[in-house]
This record gives sequence, C-alpha cells and structure tokens, in this order.
Amino acid sequence: MKVLVTGGAGFIGSHVTEELLKNKLQVVSVDNCVTGFHDNVPLGVNLYKMDLNDPELEFVFKDEKPDYVIHLAAQASVMASMNDPYLDFSTNTAGTVKLLQLVKKYNVKKFLFASTAAVYGEPSYLPIDEEHLIHAQSFYALSKYSAENYIKHYSQYNGVESCILRFSNVYGPRQNENGEAGVISIFINRLLANQKVKIYDGSQTRDFIYVKDVAHACQLALLSEVSGVFNISSCTETGIEDLYFKITEATGIPAMPSYEPRRVGEIEKSILNNRKARQELSWDLKYTLLEGLSETIKYYSEKHVKTNIRV
Repeated sequence: MKVLVTGGAGFIGSHVTEELLKNKLQVVSVDNCVTGFHDNVPLGVNLYKMDLNDPELEFVFKDEKPDYVIHLAAQASVMASMNDPYLDFSTNTAGTVKLLQLVKKYNVKKFLFASTAAVYGEPSYLPIDEEHLIHAQSFYALSKYSAENYIKHYSQYNGVESCILRFSNVYGPRQNENGEAGVISIFINRLLANQKVKIYDGSQTRDFIYVKDVAHACQLALLSEVSGVFNISSCTETGIEDLYFKITEATGIPAMPSYEPRRVGEIEKSILNNRKARQELSWDLKYTLLEGLSETIKYYSEKHVKTNIRV
C-alpha cells in the first residue's frame, strides 16, 4: 500500500513518514520546502517539490497511484495568517479542496487531515473534548476549520472516507526553532546558544505531545475503519514557566529567563481530552514529557555541536 504525505519534508511529516515506513508502507512525499527540508525525507522516498495548488500535483496522483493521503502541509504561522489571510486561505483551505478533488478522481481509499487545537479558541471548560464549541480566533484557525468542513461535506456527498486529527502542542526533533509555535525547540536552542530566553508571563498552560506519539496516531487512524474528529494530545497540563525549568534541569544549563508581559490575545489554558482517540483508535502515549524532552535535547545538542564544528 502506498501513502502520499503532503508536508513530508516538514517537522511532523518526516516523523509520520518514518512511522509509515516502519510499518512496511510505501511513502511518497509532496512538499514545497518553504519550511521543510529535503534532508528530513528518508532515503528511498520520492519527494515532489511543489505547492498544493500547483497544476502538476495531479501528475503525482496519476503516476504514483496512492492508496491513502495524509495531509500535513500547511501555512502554520498565526502571525503570517493575520498579515496575509489570503495566502493562509489559498494554502490551508483551497489547497485542501484541491487535494479532495484529486482523492476522489484517483480513488484514494482514505484521506487523513491534520488540524489543530487552535480551532477551539479560549476554552469554556477543560479538558477540551471534540464536542467543545468552535471559536477560531485567528485566520490560521479559521482556515483549518474551514478545511475541516469541506472535508466533512466532501465525505458526505462524494463518498470519500476521511478522518480529522486535531493536534495539541507538538514538539520534538526537527521542529523549526525559528518558528513561533515551537516553544520547546526555542527554549532548548537559545539555552544551547547561551542566549537569553524570554518568557511572556509563564503562568499559561499547554498540552505538549511528542511528535512520535503524533506519528503513531496518524498511522493508526489511517489504517483503521474509523472516521470523524479526534483530539491527539497528552491530556496533561504543563505551565510554560515550569516547562522552562524542566528544560534547564535536563540540559544542565541553569539560566534564569527574562520575564515579559503576556502577549495580547494569547490563550491562558489549553488541554485537549484524548479519551476518544485512545478508545476508538486503540492509541496511547508512548512518551512522557521528560522522555520526549530528553530525546529532543539530545537531537538539538548534537546539531549544535555539528554546527559549531562547521563554523
């Protein structure tokens, strides 16, 4: 069986690709490499460097004949979405619709979509389950939720089997340390570089999940017969300040952070209930936060050493 992974050269996509290969599935990847890197793609996996809205995308379906599609490619910056909502829409919403049309035309068995906890907005209760009110507070969240609705309707009217996974705060090796969402990779890399770390208030809490647990959830959801929406999370509340000091302890770099006021519009607490995924996908976490941090710190420490040697 062959799986087409969009965003396969990216942070989450490269780990999903490795998980699929480990389970003896063939993988082909599509990525425009704006935030992804060719080096992230395992040897032997065909990488088509193109955008989702590229007319050539159809030839990938025609030539490769994938049985399944995992759609991870996205414009994922909230700030970028607020500055250029049309780019956000064309990538996240229109790009998804384009894929759905190709999925139907080329008889793909199942379409798996990566969504986000951001669609829930400020929670009215915790932990947030899949029935929680949707309140998108950025164009990014709105573009993802709009894509979700297209998928639901397309499945209903065109018989395309689909599944939507809403990820909490994913972290791990290969995350872009220059991005805005990867607080763990930002903390680790600034500590390793002897740079001051800024914490904006620090009392906020988030639900951090290791990328390999996310990849395993994708593999299970793809091959199962279930459909619908599932939260993929640790269902564990971790304070940002507490997280920082866990990282300083694990790295052995006891640096004090610089505290700044909380940024406008930032959600105070976000924890996703993962019960539905655990029950219906037979999925569970394999990594604790400390285990995931340990692997992530090891990865960035080795990368930091290699970079310094090259310099």
